[in-house]
Amino acid sequence: MSLDISRNRSAEKYTVAEQFRRVLWSVGKLVFSLSPRPCFGWRRMVLRCFGASIGRQVNTYPSTRIYFPWNLTVGDWSAIGEDALIYNLGPITLGQRVTISHRAHLCAGTHDYTQQDLPLLKPPIIIHDQVWICADAFVGPDVTVGEGAVLGAQAVVTKDVEPWTVIAGNPARAIKKRVLKC
Repeated sequence: MSLDISRNRSAEKYTVAEQFRRVLWSVGKLVFSLSPRPCFGWRRMVLRCFGASIGRQVNTYPSTRIYFPWNLTVGDWSAIGEDALIYNLGPITLGQRVTISHRAHLCAGTHDYTQQDLPLLKPPIIIHDQVWICADAFVGPDVTVGEGAVLGAQAVVTKDVEPWTVIAGNPARAIKKRVLKC
């Protein structure tokens, strides 16, 4: 048995409408990335123009890389840091008051490695309210992160995360409960 790469490459992975939006976004992405650092409102507007559902007071930075804005939902008062990669072939949903730190990678796309033609899969990622995804962390496809969780720096998360849990490592594992001080 061997992989059928030619069949993978010839498979229709995106509709004509999606391909058209991708071409338009290549221009929008340029407008987004060339905006001055403090122009958060401008970048919110650009993302909304391309189909993203963006809440109030959401901060994204010019170096943030968002593949498909139409597959992105972000709740109020959330932030996506510098050089973060939002690879949202499938939908990515961020709740309210979520922080995605610099160089974090949310990956809502993969391939079915059990099939010869490696078909593209687009499973969602759901990040609930008040989550902090620290620098360089990776969140894989089909992962749900519970409310208030913290994903430590460079954590590799491939399974769901319980609410109010601090996780770290590769592979990520729970290290303690998150308790907020008043």
